[in-house]
Amino acid sequence: MEQGRPHTAVPGPGTGVPGRAAPEAHAEHVRGEHVHGESPYGAPAPVPAQARRMPQRYSVRGQILDALRKALVSGELVPGEVYSGPALGERFGVSATPVREAMQQLALEGAVEVVPNRGFRVTRRSARDLAELAEVRALIEVPAVLGLARTVPTARWSELRPAAEAAATAAATGDRARYAEADRAFHRALLGLTGNRQLVTVADELHRRAQWPIAQAPAVRTADLIADAAEHLALLEALTARDLRAVESLVRGHFTGA
Repeated sequence: MEQGRPHTAVPGPGTGVPGRAAPEAHAEHVRGEHVHGESPYGAPAPVPAQARRMPQRYSVRGQILDALRKALVSGELVPGEVYSGPALGERFGVSATPVREAMQQLALEGAVEVVPNRGFRVTRRSARDLAELAEVRALIEVPAVLGLARTVPTARWSELRPAAEAAATAAATGDRARYAEADRAFHRALLGLTGNRQLVTVADELHRRAQWPIAQAPAVRTADLIADAAEHLALLEALTARDLRAVESLVRGHFTGA
């Protein structure tokens, strides 16, 4: 969930963002911003091999959208920076068209904003943004989970343990993007027990937004992810015991970090 823990992600192997323009190129762009993925001479910068590995289960646009979402969560795409479609296309080994299409979707989600004739700027977010998301998520999920605690047979909570354990395993790797996916999967499974598909969709979108890092925040630690994942298992124990007070406390505290 990580909602109340406003950390930026630790960059992946090879710190920084691949293809960052050299300092002398900054003067060519507004307010010192620069387009990543290109050298000062216009030729694409080298791209790490891991950036080229793409899943094959979706369309090219879907693959790129998944890759960009992971890059946002991990911090590889830096808040406030501008990225061009052609440069990102070179990074992922595709044309600029599916990149632009994926970026348009991210713009609709609020993750980036369009910069005419330049590309897309990663949205800067504040601690207040995280706090507001935490408040909205609590308004939706706390009553939903309390309702489940009162009505779902206790034996069914064991069905969610594999999802909680998968999140704990992902947290132990220190990979924020991997943990983010496992974290949302647990929440989808939990809220899915309500039978309300609209609730699951809305809550998942809010959860996704809450996982984007904010600028200039302390780096996320593996210990933070492990502690966050442990709360999933604690919640399942409280649900099994039908301890409504503990359930409410755990869900609220999970969002706010309290």
